[in-house]
Amino acid sequence: MTTTATGRARLVRARTGFLDLGRGLGTALTAALLALWLVVVLALLPVGIGLLLVPSAARGVRRLADAERTRTGSPTWGPGPQRLRAAVADPLWRRDVRWLLPHATAGLVLGFAGVLLPVYAVRDLSFPLWWWLVPAGEDPSPWWWTVAAWPDALAVAGLGAVWALLSLVGLPLLARAQSGLSRALLRPPADVDLSLRVAELTATRAAALDAHAAELRRIERSLHDGAQNRLVGVSVLLGAARRAVPRDPATADDLLARAQTAAEEALAELRAVVRGILPPVLDRGLAAAVSGLAADCRVPCRVEVAVEPRCPASVEATAYFVVAEALTNVSRHSGARTASVALRRRGEHLHVVVADDGRGGADPGAGSGLTGVLRRVEALDGTLELTSPPGGPTRVEVRLPCGS
Repeated sequence: MTTTATGRARLVRARTGFLDLGRGLGTALTAALLALWLVVVLALLPVGIGLLLVPSAARGVRRLADAERTRTGSPTWGPGPQRLRAAVADPLWRRDVRWLLPHATAGLVLGFAGVLLPVYAVRDLSFPLWWWLVPAGEDPSPWWWTVAAWPDALAVAGLGAVWALLSLVGLPLLARAQSGLSRALLRPPADVDLSLRVAELTATRAAALDAHAAELRRIERSLHDGAQNRLVGVSVLLGAARRAVPRDPATADDLLARAQTAAEEALAELRAVVRGILPPVLDRGLAAAVSGLAADCRVPCRVEVAVEPRCPASVEATAYFVVAEALTNVSRHSGARTASVALRRRGEHLHVVVADDGRGGADPGAGSGLTGVLRRVEALDGTLELTSPPGGPTRVEVRLPCGS
């Protein structure tokens, strides 16, 4: 079971890496064309025509750089400078231009390698199925040796198995290298980065206040519409029972039984509200709390937890709610057969990963509860990454700073 889950996880990583490399290849090809266009614009500057083309070139560079920032999870910067002097003076635009050539060369090579590896694997593994259909006198081998018999065809299939293994292992590494190159080259200067950080903290503080206000409204509604109404019902039933005792003891007994049931329901409502504020199960530790969530999930769920030393209570509560919401979505919407939860503390951060092999297509804006999860995570200055292509699988990865 563990071996099967590990193999499935590797396939998911390879598939995700292949898709990332495909998107990176698209921006790399565009970067190559845009680099040629910049050369043309610079060549035409002495005759004056280039000055008219500078705005379009500046917008193109910024638009492509922002597309790559979005792909790699970095903040975007909006429209670029419109004049040559402004472009030369803009440190962000200069950084975008310095990124163009490396991405158009190294990024292009990495993208082509990532796309061709699985193509070679499929072609060579399927070679024994079609090589004999090639007309006589023609060599069907895609490589340097001549294929004249079945052993030669099987040798090509063996090479296809090597390509498949390289794809499985290498695609995530190539995708990481391609994205890492772009992140390093597109990282803003220190002073700009500080301004961005201030703006980001301002936004997350506002999101935290909004989330806190929404949580207070949720608690107020739960108490008002649930427990309070039930307690009012208990009071009415007790009053009726007290009046019925002298003349009809049997009716009074029935009313008291109904009052007891209503009181128990009110107590259950209050316990649910308390668990929604800070689950008491966290007193036993995050591992036990998450294991309880996995046990209650309708989809078989594998749990891996390594969170020593313990994180602050606010971080553990957020991690708990992330897992709870993700597993709820798995049970209700994914159609998955298996799921997995992994929590690991790495230095000063807690990493939470919830994955399933369902149909995918998760959308934070479609009422799946992921918007609320994102607000909780951002309130702690954390990050959330959702990968859920149509057809699956789905992977929710959260990174929370947890201090020492």
